Amino acid sequence: MPTAILSVHNKTGLIDFAKGLTSLDWTLLASGGTAKLLHENNINATEVADYTKSPELLGGRVKTLHPAIHGGLLARPTESDHNELLALGWDYIDLVAVNLYPFEETIAKPNVTYADAIENIDIGGVTLIRAAAKNHERVTLVCDPADYAEVLSVLEHGEIPFEVRKKLAVKGFKSTANYDTLISNYLDQ
Repeated sequence: MPTAILSVHNKTGLIDFAKGLTSLDWTLLASGGTAKLLHENNINATEVADYTKSPELLGGRVKTLHPAIHGGLLARPTESDHNELLALGWDYIDLVAVNLYPFEETIAKPNVTYADAIENIDIGGVTLIRAAAKNHERVTLVCDPADYAEVLSVLEHGEIPFEVRKKLAVKGFKSTANYDTLISNYLDQ
């Protein structure tokens, strides 16, 4: 069964997307608040901390930054990579649904503090986007809830074609480039 990791700040459309994946026999991993929302809606998902056997750290600052997650994303579609994961008790992760902390919205607030701005710099989400986008030969990245319906529609007819994965990877790299520009501009002021 293919595996997806869901780790989203913006939960728009997430329940329908997760239900669609489970109806197609996908295994779901989810972090923090995403896992909580799925469980509240009776959607089976393994919490990232249970999968990695490592608790969330530093008040939730470290959730998905773990070799079990990034190995599963970055592994090539080779027997040797797959066997290395399996020997460690992990497996491929085939799809990532992720979106980032709202840095732009945070800094647009009147009287936002520097500490609040810094706390809204996403690290794990950007890392998930970059790992999935880098390995788009095998992994599908969904970093925009507006793409959930298209991805589900394609999956209902089989695997995601390379050109769709590549298009979604480009979207991911553009989103992280924009995010980093916003952060660097803010810090440079």
